[in-house]
Amino acid sequence: MKKFITFLLLIVGLYLLLLIPMPENKSEPQKASQIPFIWDQDALWENLEIAFLQAKAMPSEELDSIVRELTFENDSILNAYEDKAIKPEDDFYPVIEHRFFQIAPLIAAQENKSDWHIRFYNRVRKKIKLDSRFWDISNPSTRNTSYRILYGMRAAVEEILLQSSDNQFVSTTFVSEEPSATPSVELLGIKVHSGDLLVSRGGAEVSAFISRGNDFPGNFSHVAIIHINKETNEPYLVEAHIEKGVAIATADEYLNDKKLRFMVMRPRIDLEQMKANPMLPHEASLYIYNESQTRHIPYDFKMDYYDSSAMFCSEVGSYAYKQFGINLWESESTISSNGIIEWLNNFGVENFVTQMPSDLEYDPMLSVVAEWRDKEILFQDHVDNAVMDALISRANKGEKLDYNLWMLPVARVIKGYSLFLNSIGKEGIIPEGMGAVTALKNTDFVERFKKCKSLTESKIKAFTEENKYIPPYWQLVRIAEESLTN
Repeated sequence: MKKFITFLLLIVGLYLLLLIPMPENKSEPQKASQIPFIWDQDALWENLEIAFLQAKAMPSEELDSIVRELTFENDSILNAYEDKAIKPEDDFYPVIEHRFFQIAPLIAAQENKSDWHIRFYNRVRKKIKLDSRFWDISNPSTRNTSYRILYGMRAAVEEILLQSSDNQFVSTTFVSEEPSATPSVELLGIKVHSGDLLVSRGGAEVSAFISRGNDFPGNFSHVAIIHINKETNEPYLVEAHIEKGVAIATADEYLNDKKLRFMVMRPRIDLEQMKANPMLPHEASLYIYNESQTRHIPYDFKMDYYDSSAMFCSEVGSYAYKQFGINLWESESTISSNGIIEWLNNFGVENFVTQMPSDLEYDPMLSVVAEWRDKEILFQDHVDNAVMDALISRANKGEKLDYNLWMLPVARVIKGYSLFLNSIGKEGIIPEGMGAVTALKNTDFVERFKKCKSLTESKIKAFTEENKYIPPYWQLVRIAEESLTN
């Protein structure tokens, strides 16, 4: 009994010792001095939904006739300017944006849709990528124009897709067949080449934060570079994971890791570096492939792309290409909202002028080759985004992440065990580079997200049953914000 009491006292003493908070030695975050992009178009979104409902009530032939007329007009405008170099301050893109938003709810209401909206969007996105080669992407107004078109028109297309029947849904869209001399394979029906960058959206709660927690909220949370062995033609994905740092995955492993969407991007063939060496993308992918095998590269929670001793996912691709003279993310990513900075800093992020996955789409050095998404998963992506936008709104109003102090000793023991696993080359329960307090705050974030999402999904079901259509994104955000007040 005496030994048992002694043992019990030791356990209690150790528990109390582990309750003592450690001083935080966080360095001053590198903050951006930008203004986050704000649509501020609530009236427009409401009018689009009204137009959708009015169109649904129209006789089918009348609606189809209106759509044919509007699509002809839009095609005529694009045809007239498609081969002309457009400056960001010209009226062309605002006109295209306005007219596309005008027709989108009408197409969404059609019973028999064509794929015009996808073909038109892909033509526009291909054109803006070509035009932006001569733009100063670091200029705020220029960046806004590029974002409004590439993100805004995608959002409109996806609203149409989500209102479509299963046989009308288009999973894979091909944008630009950028020539490549490197080895190739097919992934989900898309021909990808060695050195291509695969920008995707993961299914974890933090993936939603990464894609939305940006001055230009986006759709992507992860970047991988593909390397294809020239002798065997086997594809390998080099990517950084929070759990294990930089690692190599087979194509099956990459696709089995939950993806809500992914996009293939490729360096433009007309870049001077590419003209001098068409095999450059393959060599860049081989470089980072070999680098990941010769040294352990932990995950970079600080998101400091100047320090390659640790890497986050975007840094893997940019570091590989940097060795061959191509500097990606011509315009750095910025995070300026105080609430987002506060929450990300809780996860160890210290650099808020960095390289975010979603922003790679706006890099004029890269062409968008193709994009894939699944209908059911696409709606899940929208719901996650809406929940995250609602949580970000709370963060920007001063709400903070917290943790259960009484769980701190347990988290510290788990962290100690995780460090042991790391020392023998295995993944820890708490990732390398993440402390016990950070892990507990991450748990708080995940619980908030899941609670809001559960309530949001219940309200979505009620909305759909009452209105007989899936709520558009602006309604999803409103529903998620209401769920947070419950």
